[in-house]
Amino acid sequence: MAVIPNNGKSELPAADIARRKRYLSATFVVCFVLLAIGITLYVVSQGFDRMGDMRSSATYDLKDEYSRIRAAGEDLVLHSRHEAEKNKAVGYSAIEVESLLSKEEWLEIESMVLIPDGAFLMGTDLERADVQNHPQHTVNLPAFWINKYPVTNAQYAKFVVATSHRPPLNWKEGKIPHGEILRPVTMVSWYDASAYAKWAGKRLPSEAEWEKSARGNDGRRWPWGNKMDPDRLNTYYNVGSTTNVNVYLNGASPYGVMDMAGNVSEWMADDFAPYPGTDAPPDLFKGKILQATNKKEVEIVPAGRRYKVLRGGSWKGDPFSTSVFHRNFAFANFASDFFGFRCASDFVEEDKRE
Repeated sequence: MAVIPNNGKSELPAADIARRKRYLSATFVVCFVLLAIGITLYVVSQGFDRMGDMRSSATYDLKDEYSRIRAAGEDLVLHSRHEAEKNKAVGYSAIEVESLLSKEEWLEIESMVLIPDGAFLMGTDLERADVQNHPQHTVNLPAFWINKYPVTNAQYAKFVVATSHRPPLNWKEGKIPHGEILRPVTMVSWYDASAYAKWAGKRLPSEAEWEKSARGNDGRRWPWGNKMDPDRLNTYYNVGSTTNVNVYLNGASPYGVMDMAGNVSEWMADDFAPYPGTDAPPDLFKGKILQATNKKEVEIVPAGRRYKVLRGGSWKGDPFSTSVFHRNFAFANFASDFFGFRCASDFVEEDKRE
């Protein structure tokens, strides 16, 4: 029964007022929960849409992600599997390796190009170039031979069979991945590359030899000229993997040397050292590693060893790192799915190679 106060207006009992307040509070809670659920569903929906966009933009099917090699060099899982299989009798026979390519294909990929003696412009004075590439300077070189192409998986398989050298980390059971016979060999360290070159009766090129072979004597920025052209090289994930060494014929250097921009970064014989007159800080050229501290942190400390030079950029790198003057670097024991190499050799007058 309503209580009639002195002012003549009806008033609900206190119990009814409390009950209505509880209903109102419950209504607010339900509305808030429904709003939160709605927002969550929207965010999840947007997340799925974003993941879909990312999947559609990926350079490979993400269901195959477990089989891809990460870019940061040596992969611990691959190393453990590699070590576990080191005593297994796997790989190719000599006959199987020879049958990977035709006689004409073998002759082509193993061909070398003669680079004439003379001067060329090495390095750059471009202000925005990395400081290790400064300054531009003139270098005189005697004539030499250099591989027309980077060393391929097929060629490296011959070396593995002949010497029982360990195969690259990405070869399962000692076999080249399907469809990659004519791609440059990767996942090899500087030591692996040097061992191959010695077996082949050659050597790794100096970075001066490599740069002259790539740019000629007119100081150009890329093997074909001074303008970046993505149709002439494999870089910056425009393919998503290495490619056969004979794909980009329109990317040849002035001497006809192939694949000197993009695809794989190539090991040089040289330690990473400053050019005469450089403005690069001396500390840049000192090998460094990450080291844990007592405070559960890490710091960069000197490693007591030098880096080796890598040239040419890669299929993963910044397109401007494919400039023929650009110098990259890594420790000699590192391996990656974008590190490869080619060989060189001295020229002697009785040489008849062409």
